[in-house]
Amino acid sequence: MQATIQAHVDKWLNGPFDPQVKEEIRQLQQNNPDELADAFYRNLEFGTGGLRGIMGIGTNRMNKYTVGMATQGYANYLNKSFGTGQVKVVVGHDSRNNSRLFAEIVAQVMGANGIRVYLFEALRPTPEISFAIRHLGCQGGVVCTASHNPKEYNGYKAYWNDGGQLVPPHDKNVIAEVEQIHSVEEVKWSGGDHNITLVGKELDEAYLIMVKNLSVYPEVCQVQHDLKIVYTPIHGTGIVMVPEILKRYGFTNVTLVEEQSEPNGNFPTVVYPNPEEAEAMSMGLKKAEALDADILLGTDPDSDRVGIGVKDHHGKWVLLNGNQTAVLAFNYMIEARKAKGINQPNDMVVKTIVTTEMIDTIARGNGINCYNVLTGFKWIAELIKEKEATENYIIGGEESYGLMIGQQIRDKDAISAVALICEMAAYEKNKGRSLYDKLRELYVQYGFYLEHLISITKKGMNGQAEIAAMMEGYRSQTPAAINGSPVVQLLDYQLQQGRNLETGESWDIRLPKSNVLQFVLADGSKISARPSGTEPKIKFYFSVHAPLPDASQFDAVEGNLRARINGIIADMGLK
Repeated sequence: MQATIQAHVDKWLNGPFDPQVKEEIRQLQQNNPDELADAFYRNLEFGTGGLRGIMGIGTNRMNKYTVGMATQGYANYLNKSFGTGQVKVVVGHDSRNNSRLFAEIVAQVMGANGIRVYLFEALRPTPEISFAIRHLGCQGGVVCTASHNPKEYNGYKAYWNDGGQLVPPHDKNVIAEVEQIHSVEEVKWSGGDHNITLVGKELDEAYLIMVKNLSVYPEVCQVQHDLKIVYTPIHGTGIVMVPEILKRYGFTNVTLVEEQSEPNGNFPTVVYPNPEEAEAMSMGLKKAEALDADILLGTDPDSDRVGIGVKDHHGKWVLLNGNQTAVLAFNYMIEARKAKGINQPNDMVVKTIVTTEMIDTIARGNGINCYNVLTGFKWIAELIKEKEATENYIIGGEESYGLMIGQQIRDKDAISAVALICEMAAYEKNKGRSLYDKLRELYVQYGFYLEHLISITKKGMNGQAEIAAMMEGYRSQTPAAINGSPVVQLLDYQLQQGRNLETGESWDIRLPKSNVLQFVLADGSKISARPSGTEPKIKFYFSVHAPLPDASQFDAVEGNLRARINGIIADMGLK
């Protein structure tokens, strides 16, 4: 075993750690030295979004010690930044195993550092914590969740006083403070109980009122109150809020997927508790088909992502991808607000650089600004803050099944998204058509955009190095053509530079540095490569488009676009 790893192990064996933890280390030393090495080969990185990792003993795992040390560093930064008055934070958690334990540790450490803590009495959706930070005038917040990751994972999302996750300079400053905590003995573990207040129902009510007020056409929801809705929380926090908000919107025909309705950190019915995965939505699809429902919705464990299922033009149940859902939601907020006469001349929408450019086209066609930011809702939140004095934000989103509607929340919110999507379905049903019909109509109007995502995981100690090597290869040896189409532009967000590969012209990209590369092809295709900031994986995003002269040609055009994406994937050796 490497000397640095052994030093970490010895520190835990000889330090103030629980006896059962030390015994577990000894068992791993005897029976599974490779797992022990992976658990101790580094410190679990407190990244720009916080912590995320596999639960267990070790410096590279989510456990009470790594959570406590991270919280001590964050508390130090909060007190340095807001030391002139009472610092306040909100702490919440999802349904994952150990999430309540971690949330209570966060509350105890924050309280022991003189910070007033509003700790949710039980599990709540992540977006409600973002809302509560703003509603209670807090300086920060923490949610213990690993979002959509498998059951072995947990995590720690850190928020700032606007209700958004940490952005520069606070993200790097908090990281620096966390890295200054070298021992569990530096953590103030107890003594702050008097600073902790349990919260729940009163914040639930304020949040539900806010979401209800996002409705554009409440009268249509009343007319179509019996819209057949099937909903699954996939064993997560959505069960706390979604049935109630649908009731308040006026929907009376909501069927739960009972097998997935009980919060359970083992996620017994799915491999990945992620509505992006067809497998996670399969029970809901069967239920929706059996009931001949109008729409299926599913949310992830912390209720910030939503997946939807609808019947296509052949009457077959299909799952929409995140780009398609975003197109429908953005268009509804633009189109319905205009029809209702509540739109404003300075309305704006925000999306991320890897989200479909169809949204840019729709916004342009309606004469409103569409801004593109880096991946992550913290960047959408930051842009709202920058523009709120002059422009009126109405909706933001990204392809990874996230939407953020209205200005009173600063993170993606599947609760309000479910309510809005059901209102959209009711709005279309009132016109005698489905959401899928509407999507095809938009393709005819604005062009048929098709996207696809491949995610490649590289596990273990060498995973990050392998991903870094892939990115460096694309940077240093940019392909001349992909799938027979010349690469005409290279956009490098790490170097903050765009380049026309035909003319040699270059320009600055005015966004923060991010390890993202985009290839734009002569035929209009776009390929984006982006390593994950929270997991050992690299994501490839593919986007192609073509005119759709008439809805009757949908299948043929879709087939051609899929063939183009498959050709790109094969040519890049990503199969």
